[in-house]
Amino acid sequence: MRTILILNPKGGCGKSTLATNIAGYFALQGKRVALADCDPQGSSRDWLKVRPDHLARIESAKVKDGKLEIDNSTEILVLDSPASLHDQKLVNITRAAQTAIIPVLPSPIDMRAAERFLAELTGLRNKISRKIRIATVANRVREDTIVAAKLEHYLEKLKLPNGNKIPFMTMLRASQNYIHAADTGMTIFELAPSRTCYDREQWAPLLSWLNSRRSIP
Repeated sequence: MRTILILNPKGGCGKSTLATNIAGYFALQGKRVALADCDPQGSSRDWLKVRPDHLARIESAKVKDGKLEIDNSTEILVLDSPASLHDQKLVNITRAAQTAIIPVLPSPIDMRAAERFLAELTGLRNKISRKIRIATVANRVREDTIVAAKLEHYLEKLKLPNGNKIPFMTMLRASQNYIHAADTGMTIFELAPSRTCYDREQWAPLLSWLNSRRSIP
C-alpha cells in the first residue's frame, strides 16, 4: 500500500486541500483510495461527507484509539496530519508513510516555522524507521507578489540540516476553485477543465513526482 502524508505542524497551511485533491486524483486513476483525517478539525472528513456518490470513490480511513482502520484492498492511503505534531507523535506518523509533502504559505512566519520543523524532523531521523521522501509545495500563493517570489526562492534553496536539498515541486495559487471544490466534495480534477486548466498545470510537477520512483524509498 502506498502511503502519502501531508505534513506540517503549523495549522492553516492548506494540508486538507492537498490531501483531498491528491486522494481525488488517484481515485480518478482507478486506484482504491482511502483518506485518513488525523486532524481534530476534521476538514477532510467533512469533505468526504459532501462528496457526490457518482464521483470516484474515496474511503474514509477511521482513526480509533490512535490506530488507523484500513481496508486490506486499499492501494493508496492519504494521511491528513494534525497541527502541533511533534516528538513521538511525529515519529509515529512518519513511520507509517513513504512520501511526505510539506505545504508552506507565503509568509515569513510560515517560512521560519517550516525551517524549525525540518530541523526537528532531521533530529528525529534515528527514530524514524524508513527514509521517507520529502518535498515542499508553495500553497495559497498570490502570484506576481514580492512575498510569492521570496517563498519560491526560499523553497528552491531549502535544505535539511544535513545538507540534503528538499525538492520544491510547485506553486499553487490562491484560487476560488479550491474553495468551490471543498464546498462540493470535489477536486480540481473534477471541476470543468475550462475553469481549472491553469490549476491543473500547476499540479502537474507534483503529480509527476508522486507517480515516479523518486517519491518512494
